[in-house]
Amino acid sequence: MPIKLDKTPSLALRPQRPQLLLWLGLLLLSCLLGAVATLLFGDESLLLRPPDFWLLALGIPILCWCVLAFGRVVLHMGRQSAADGWDEAREEDLFHKIRQGRRSQQVLGVSLQTALQESADESAMQLDALLNGTKALKAQASRIDGETFRHSCLSSDVDENPEAILLSVLAQTLADLVPTLAQLPADQPLALLLDVDTSLQEIQWRRVWQQAWRESGIRQPVSPVDGRGLAALDYWLDHRIGDSALLLVIAVQFAPQQPVGTAEAAVGLLFGNRLTQTTLPPIAYLHRPEQERTPTCDDLLYATRQALDWVPIESTSIEQVWRVGIDGQRADAIASVLCEVPMSVKGLCDLDAMLGNPRCVSPWLAIAGGAQTIQRGAGPQFIFSGGAAGTGIWSTVLMPTSPPLK
Repeated sequence: MPIKLDKTPSLALRPQRPQLLLWLGLLLLSCLLGAVATLLFGDESLLLRPPDFWLLALGIPILCWCVLAFGRVVLHMGRQSAADGWDEAREEDLFHKIRQGRRSQQVLGVSLQTALQESADESAMQLDALLNGTKALKAQASRIDGETFRHSCLSSDVDENPEAILLSVLAQTLADLVPTLAQLPADQPLALLLDVDTSLQEIQWRRVWQQAWRESGIRQPVSPVDGRGLAALDYWLDHRIGDSALLLVIAVQFAPQQPVGTAEAAVGLLFGNRLTQTTLPPIAYLHRPEQERTPTCDDLLYATRQALDWVPIESTSIEQVWRVGIDGQRADAIASVLCEVPMSVKGLCDLDAMLGNPRCVSPWLAIAGGAQTIQRGAGPQFIFSGGAAGTGIWSTVLMPTSPPLK
């Protein structure tokens, strides 16, 4: 669930201290009233017994004043103690939320396939193309009906069987992760987040997936994870941060039903919990994502600042900003945020402009590209990502495991 620091209750109202002059005035008034009442209503014989007279005239009023003053002090101390208790509980809750918000995941393995990768051996050239802004978005025949639309496709023969192409894509994604998984024990549990967007029927692509998994040779037991996108990662950070299981994300967009302006892409990412995973050296650290609550500039600015605060780092230390899966109408909002929070020493990498909208693959595509950039010695990466239609923009930080190379 989102960690909302701005929803933390305010500090307790402190009780007003007893006013000394007011209570001294009350004491004098009590003594005066006691003396007047004793003179008016007392027996004449009291004047002949000064001790009894002063006891009634001053002793009783002073005693009543002392009782009231003691009660006022006790009431003040009780309210002060209650306020202290509230503030201590608030401080403890805030500390817990901050620690929870600053959880992160190790990025252990990366696989990335886009239209800019011509073959399995050109991952370095693909990353160069992404960082240089090379465009693969162009008018070409779609896999569905052969009609021409502006989109990007994974390299293949358009006339080839779609199931065979998808099998090749999934096989390559798993093959990229096999060397990393091979370093783990055979009983290492994996939690699989599988997100596929395709015009193929579910029974078709699931059959292809099962074949690709069988043929991959991965030995570790796997169990499915519910959820989609960064919301699933956010949930993992809250509820499964102590698990020994590694989170395996496989996200693919292939031959989408409506290909106009879209990007075919396949991403595989292997995440580990920092508290439990000590076998593999991490490539980078992915910190908690933060989603805007409403599609406004103010909410996006808050989410951006909060994502930076989870690290925490200065915004000027960000070396690369990635943008993906975001409606063009929100471009002004992102530009406004970047003016308020100066980032992007090396520029804004707009994957939508280069490839098209990867939809369900969006956040994972940027994370994979950012992680591969960090592998080259780059510094912190910041990611603006969308996803399903109607959902808010996510902001997150990808950090190197050590200071960037100079």
